[in-house]
Amino acid sequence: MAKTYEVRTHGCQMNVHDSERISGLLEQAGYTDFAAVPDTERPENPDLVVFNTCAVRENASNKLYGNLGHLRPVKDKTPGMQIAVGGCLAQKDRSDIVSRAPWVDVVFGTHNVGSLPVLLERARHNAEAQVEILESLEVFPSTLPTRRDSAYSGWVSISVGCNNTCTFCIVPALRGKEKDRRPGEILNEVKALVDQGVVEITLLGQNVNTYGVEFGDRQAFSKLLRACGEIEGLERVRFTSPHPAAFTDDVIEAMAETPNVMPSLHMPLQSGSDKVLKDMRRSYRSKKFLGIIDKVRERMPDAAITTDIIVGFPGETEEDFQGTLDVVEKSRFSSAFTFQYSIRPGTPAATMDGQIPKEVVQERFERLIELQERVSWAGNREQEGRTVEVLVAPTEGRKDAETNRMSGRARDNRLVHFAVPEGAERPRPGDMVTVEVTYGAPHHLVADSGLDWGTYDVRRTRGGDAWQALQDAASAGTPAGAAKPAVALGMPSIGKPDTPAPSAPACGIG
Repeated sequence: MAKTYEVRTHGCQMNVHDSERISGLLEQAGYTDFAAVPDTERPENPDLVVFNTCAVRENASNKLYGNLGHLRPVKDKTPGMQIAVGGCLAQKDRSDIVSRAPWVDVVFGTHNVGSLPVLLERARHNAEAQVEILESLEVFPSTLPTRRDSAYSGWVSISVGCNNTCTFCIVPALRGKEKDRRPGEILNEVKALVDQGVVEITLLGQNVNTYGVEFGDRQAFSKLLRACGEIEGLERVRFTSPHPAAFTDDVIEAMAETPNVMPSLHMPLQSGSDKVLKDMRRSYRSKKFLGIIDKVRERMPDAAITTDIIVGFPGETEEDFQGTLDVVEKSRFSSAFTFQYSIRPGTPAATMDGQIPKEVVQERFERLIELQERVSWAGNREQEGRTVEVLVAPTEGRKDAETNRMSGRARDNRLVHFAVPEGAERPRPGDMVTVEVTYGAPHHLVADSGLDWGTYDVRRTRGGDAWQALQDAASAGTPAGAAKPAVALGMPSIGKPDTPAPSAPACGIG
């Protein structure tokens, strides 16, 4: 039987997409997804466990070493089992991981994901741990094979790395300077995904709206959004994450004027205090941030805007924190990812004066959560009575089975739980359903309109067809939802190059 693998992902969407590439590399090397093995054939434990780690939060390290500790007795009783650690924490901690957990076989960084199969074989052959960390990108990730998680939705990297120097963030040190893909390569990958049945793509970058910095086009990102609007069969385009300092009006116009670019925007605030923003080295101030929000809502009144906020940054006073509360109140975010500041060794903020006591940070954090919950709930209540189109997902709701509801995302990315009327057509993941919102809860919308003979309309899509084809092809006994698309080969470039090749002289042999 082929060796089995399991990838455990922590962190951002970039890591999720990197894990798809790790899966693709392992499948090409002859491994089989542990979760996709039929129940009757699945071994007790996988032959390989890969941790794709995050280093942004303080507890990331504790979580990794805790998980490694739990795996040690499993490995001891599973002959030939290997453990690999990659991602941002691996790039940061390097050989320290093997020092603290000698039972780890491979440590690889963010710049050499493609080396994993070779490192695993080398560790097996040499019977010793292999640690390989590169300081710069080896190959652009799009050149690697990918095993996507979804049949109807896909991630597409447009850049990697970041040129910002935020004092709280270690990502630039671990991901490197920004590297941009050529627009033609990106669009060719998007078209290839659409040909496979994908109806929704998310453009990924550490800072998507500085896309084009490498080839000198300041409007490259808005042009890319408009170009995605011309791809037939592509129904939804999303992107993450932009930076307020580089967010320009041409992007807002492209969003408003391109029908398949969704009216949702993740705009990281971090703090509403200009003093704290300066200390964070965030090159915008609260007035500019609120101005962007106003412009977005002027052109897209129904847009849902989400954000990131850090509470308790060094030197933050009560007045500074009140500034954050004020901006949150004015911005009316549909939701917010809120974090308590934690020291990240290697960042300038780690050695700043004015570190805030834990109990103060906790109290401020709770006040922020209370405010955002109120704002989110008010925004969701405003959705009641509105008709929304939902892209159906396999599993988005924990209580879907007991409530006889299904779930998915509206165009503005709000989570919607909708009822399926008795005897009505049941949509497949990847299909679209039009329903009316009957209740706005604090964190989701409920749409039970179909139960009272109200709005309930199913539109079958190529995405639903692609999902159904995977289920039909899965082996008997394969767990529900474990079937994934086939491995797609890397795409460094496809089709006609952006610039013509230079003409060459005639051969001269007569």
